[in-house]
Amino acid sequence: MTTLAPSLSESARAEILRLLHGPCDPAALSSLTTLRKALADGDPGPVHGPGRGAALLRRLRSLADALPPGAGILDDPARLTAVHACAAVADPSLCLAGLVHHLLCLGSLTELSDDQAGLEPRLSALREGRAKGVYLITEVGQANSHLDTGTRADFDPADGSFVLQTPGLGAAKFGSAGTRGVEQTGVVLARLFVDGTDRGVFAFMVGLTDAQGPLPGVEFSDPVALDALPLDYVQVRFHRVRVAAAHWLSDGARITPGSESSGTAAMFHDPAGSPEQRLQRTLRVGQGLWAAMPAVAAATSRRTAVQAVHYARTRRTQSRIAPGMPLLAYRSQQTVVLGALADAFALTCAADGALAVRTGARAAVPPGPEREDAMGFTPWAAVSRPLAAYKAVTVRTAARLTAECQHRCGFSGQLTANRLAGYRDFHHAFETAGGDSQLIFYDIGRSLVEEGRGREPELREPLEPTSPYWWPALLRRHRSALVRELLWLGAADASRDPFERWNPLLERAGVLGEAHATLLMADDVVRVLDGLRDPGLVRALTPLAALHGALSARRWAGSLLALGPLAATEFAALAAAVDRLCDAVMEQLPLLLEVFGEPGESPVPGATLDRALGATS
Repeated sequence: MTTLAPSLSESARAEILRLLHGPCDPAALSSLTTLRKALADGDPGPVHGPGRGAALLRRLRSLADALPPGAGILDDPARLTAVHACAAVADPSLCLAGLVHHLLCLGSLTELSDDQAGLEPRLSALREGRAKGVYLITEVGQANSHLDTGTRADFDPADGSFVLQTPGLGAAKFGSAGTRGVEQTGVVLARLFVDGTDRGVFAFMVGLTDAQGPLPGVEFSDPVALDALPLDYVQVRFHRVRVAAAHWLSDGARITPGSESSGTAAMFHDPAGSPEQRLQRTLRVGQGLWAAMPAVAAATSRRTAVQAVHYARTRRTQSRIAPGMPLLAYRSQQTVVLGALADAFALTCAADGALAVRTGARAAVPPGPEREDAMGFTPWAAVSRPLAAYKAVTVRTAARLTAECQHRCGFSGQLTANRLAGYRDFHHAFETAGGDSQLIFYDIGRSLVEEGRGREPELREPLEPTSPYWWPALLRRHRSALVRELLWLGAADASRDPFERWNPLLERAGVLGEAHATLLMADDVVRVLDGLRDPGLVRALTPLAALHGALSARRWAGSLLALGPLAATEFAALAAAVDRLCDAVMEQLPLLLEVFGEPGESPVPGATLDRALGATS
């Protein structure tokens, strides 16, 4: 739990803790403190080779210890999200393993099984961290393999079991399943065939390894290196692996075996209604991952930004212009590192918004209706447009923010001990992992056009760029202008072939989708700001919120100027507005660094560099 200054009022302390960790109760906050210490003091073990599996399981058990016990391990989404955010700050690779283990593997077993008792004893081993969970969905042979899964699960009417088979090299699954020396249980997505008829994609619980290695019928390739996130990646193939009937995660579907003597065929019933809807239902566990990713992005970004600000405050330059001047005195440095602090605040607000959508505390994110979409380039936006949008925009923001801060921290920013490279690689990897962000933006943009979203209402009074309300108002007008442009270009012309219609417009559709997702975050910023009650906290965070908007507008300037929501004179005034906002943020910097800093962390990246240089001198 974050340690805050005793001078802060109790109400301010409560608001800060709610902002950083969501609606976690005191017991959950205490468990985060214990987890943070366990991860800092514990030996992460080797990255690869002997001992890797045991070390990874120990650290997964640390995560399990911070969560509710037993069957309730996934019952508190706020706590679950906060635990993974804490893990990401300490060890991005562990966070990825935990996200897969809890939200995808255990999430599938919990949400999709109609008979959890039939999943024992593997289910208990996963809950308690005695086994590692794996999620195998991606196949190596084709793009968008989620939409055309090749792995087969053939129903055997003799005993109601299933035969899992990889029909060709292209259907091999890719995932972090190569951990040796430990029990691993996988959730495997496969296309179900009943009497030779394709019934859609379902999930199956499959034992992958025990302490001795792969189980019969499970084949692993040689390790696949991925240094950005060093886990045990392999390709996995299945050779007639028998899967018990109870291990089919049927999600309400039923198979009534036929009778050979009477010549009747097996009867299949699926409440999903169609193979497309079945895939969406099977993939709905991804919502837990997407709801957690904004909090992960926010936590790592807060740490990154605080480190970059501390570095800029303490590092003195020897420029002939002003020898001995701290880096943070330069406007060019302020814009980046204070802007990173502002973006980290925006990500923190987005984490709150995503969690509210996930838990149903807030209905579909305004403005405009959210509906169940038909699948397009990917299934992700069809499963949950708002949560897919949150995932895509937050990981992209965090990747950019971290890369910029790493660069501004010089050589120190490259050091492993400061973790900025790990955070950068983690978020770059999630551009494609968990649902490709660009494809999500394409699908959201396409859906918005096909809905024919109308003109946004005009502002009652003009706003200045130094107001936190200016950016969401501008972005809302821009989203409407992007829709009108695509409609004018024929994107809604149903008489044309869909590929011919959309192929030349995909980049514009992607911009529209990203604008929509960015607006979710912008609206969250003002919503959170409006909900704060402590005057000192409001005074500190208001210029930070406005700085996020002004700098975002500069990044979007080309599109904004081209379509007209931002006038050239307004753009020319942005530089002066950013300077004023940086000055206002600087006045509040001590409180902001305390609020967003990680307890127990060395605040100055340069300190690690200085120790390293001293050891070699």
